[in-house]
Amino acid sequence: MTKCGYVSTIGRPNAGKSSLLNWLVGEKINMVSHKANATRKRSNTIVMHGDDQIIFVDTPGLHHQEKLINQFMLEEALKAIGECDLILFLAPVTDKIVHYERFLDEQKKDTPHLLLLTKTDFVTSGEVMAKMDEYQKYNDKFKAIIPISIKKGKKQHHLLDEVIKYLPEQPYLFDTEILTTTNLRDIYREFIRESVFDNISDEIPYEADVIINKVEEKPKVEVIKATIIVEKQTQKGMIIGEGGVAIKRIGLNARKKIEKLIGKTVYLELFVSVKRGWSKNKEGLRELGYDF
Repeated sequence: MTKCGYVSTIGRPNAGKSSLLNWLVGEKINMVSHKANATRKRSNTIVMHGDDQIIFVDTPGLHHQEKLINQFMLEEALKAIGECDLILFLAPVTDKIVHYERFLDEQKKDTPHLLLLTKTDFVTSGEVMAKMDEYQKYNDKFKAIIPISIKKGKKQHHLLDEVIKYLPEQPYLFDTEILTTTNLRDIYREFIRESVFDNISDEIPYEADVIINKVEEKPKVEVIKATIIVEKQTQKGMIIGEGGVAIKRIGLNARKKIEKLIGKTVYLELFVSVKRGWSKNKEGLRELGYDF
């Protein structure tokens, strides 16, 4: 009998959850940004490990803010905790353990979890060992503590071997050929949003989102038309930039990511629209696909 189950990746904003999943699957299909709170929705990344299937659930970072969009993101993360077979809690090695302690307090179910120390590339092995010792007072809570080095290592199988131990024996839940349950339109949306995060500074990316207006699949080219939504007229001007330089940079960045994923030429046309207060009211959030 094969093993198959859901594994939620949990941690504070910018703990490295999306980067970990891209590393495990060997493809960039999850949005990654150096800015916190980039991931807004749950998404599934499917990894076949030998004869077993693991469905990793990428989640928004655990955080508490008053904005409605942030409340939605927290709900998404908490739902993932309650609906999985195993949790991977990601803790950057330089973090204080208070983030882990809050996670333990918020656990509603006794779901088993592994504690992953991330971003170990930036510290010495001695510092890694010292941090592992700090967590030992909670060794009755986690099943294992595992340092992870995405940049240095190619040892995904060690982590996957450990994950498989805690999954139920059951048939596959998804086709073995697919890498994600997220449809291409949503991946395009996230890559464009990632490019906004990477190319526009300050708070604008947090008040911006993307609507995919049209996707036309042709044999040699993918035609994508999308609208970047912002909350203020001044933000629209900054997204476009003087002479259109900013939006061209965003479009070029997003197009390269999409072309690498789908393996063909992409024609990407971007528009910008103002929707005042969309992130602060339920109607605006629902129009952009954030269902409470």
